[in-house]
Amino acid sequence: MKATRREIKPVEELVFSDDFMFGAVMMDAEICKGVLERLLRIKIDHVEYPELQKSITPFYTKKGVRLDVYVADSDRVFDVECQSYKISNIGKRTRYYQSMLDIDSLMKGSDYSTLKESYILFICLDDPFNADLPIYTFERTCKEDERIDFNDQAHHIVFNASAYEKEDDAEIKEFLSFVKNNKAESDLTRRIANMVQTKKFEQSFVNEYMAWNLHDMDVRRQGRAEGRVEGRTEAARNALALGLSVAQVAKITGLTEEEIQNL
Repeated sequence: MKATRREIKPVEELVFSDDFMFGAVMMDAEICKGVLERLLRIKIDHVEYPELQKSITPFYTKKGVRLDVYVADSDRVFDVECQSYKISNIGKRTRYYQSMLDIDSLMKGSDYSTLKESYILFICLDDPFNADLPIYTFERTCKEDERIDFNDQAHHIVFNASAYEKEDDAEIKEFLSFVKNNKAESDLTRRIANMVQTKKFEQSFVNEYMAWNLHDMDVRRQGRAEGRVEGRTEAARNALALGLSVAQVAKITGLTEEEIQNL
């Protein structure tokens, strides 16, 4: 999901906010439940299933979405993302993730009226909106009369760990401080910190982490290769439109004359 090139971080340097470690730790149902209850100030009866990096890929689209943690309880569904790098277009990301959560539910045979209440949470190390708020909550209301609730039961919440000192809720403040500074000062964050250290010595985790990184690298390489081909194809079309010959276009773009003739 990361758009920028990155090196593989050594396992011993991983912290909770690192993508793969975050997903692995949140696979612990009690930790996952504790994090959600703390951040949302709600009670969760139980965690039905946390599933690491769940890929929801509807049959009619080739583009899937990889969710960091996808977890449901009996009445609600949650997508929890941890972003250790600054991201753009967070609004459109949440819009897309929301659609995937809803489609995943409807594909299981439910009518739209039975869609669960949903929460999409982004836990960010840096402020994506540059407003220096610790929490940004987005819910739909009527622009003409804000007293009118759209009642789609979709909640999009962004937590900005870099502004943890401005948070009034002591438990949320401590959790965001832990995410930002990696210093545990509560039972929950100490349990998370211990889990992080334990994972580093699990060979199965190390193997999965390396395999995940290699797959990520392959995807990025494939994407760059496809982008180069697409770029040459577009350049060829533009050159032909300007009246250049097939031979000239082939020389400029590196495409074969046969490929150009097929455009």
